[in-house]
Amino acid sequence: MINIVNKTHYKDLEQYYPLLEKAYKKTLKVLGKEDIYDLSLILVGPISIRRINRDYRNRDAVTDVISFASLDSFDYQMEERIELGDIFINRNRVYSQAEEYGHSPEREFSFLFVHGLLHLFGYDHMTKEEEEVMFSLQKKILGARK
Repeated sequence: MINIVNKTHYKDLEQYYPLLEKAYKKTLKVLGKEDIYDLSLILVGPISIRRINRDYRNRDAVTDVISFASLDSFDYQMEERIELGDIFINRNRVYSQAEEYGHSPEREFSFLFVHGLLHLFGYDHMTKEEEEVMFSLQKKILGARK
């Protein structure tokens, strides 16, 4: 289940929330995971995400998405739901990056969500090999939508 919290005063991205649920389910399918996870998606502005980036990652810069995983391991044998973590998306970057990359805000919002979600599942892009794996998964999940 995705718990969405909009910390901005804009409501424009709400129309895309159902797409995030589809992206979540597709991610689980591609990764071979069961739907036993809960996560939070928090929409913020550039000032908030910069503060989060600075305070928790020691990077004093505005970014597009930041994820904080709650789990260190995915080897669970329980029946109850598991808190996966939090994804923070900079609402302003959804629009600016969509324009920069020549695709729709819908696609950029979905991309940032899936990118953050893969981080919650332990994927990263610090090395070339990790990047190839993570970006390949993103393409498989999102397809070639514009």
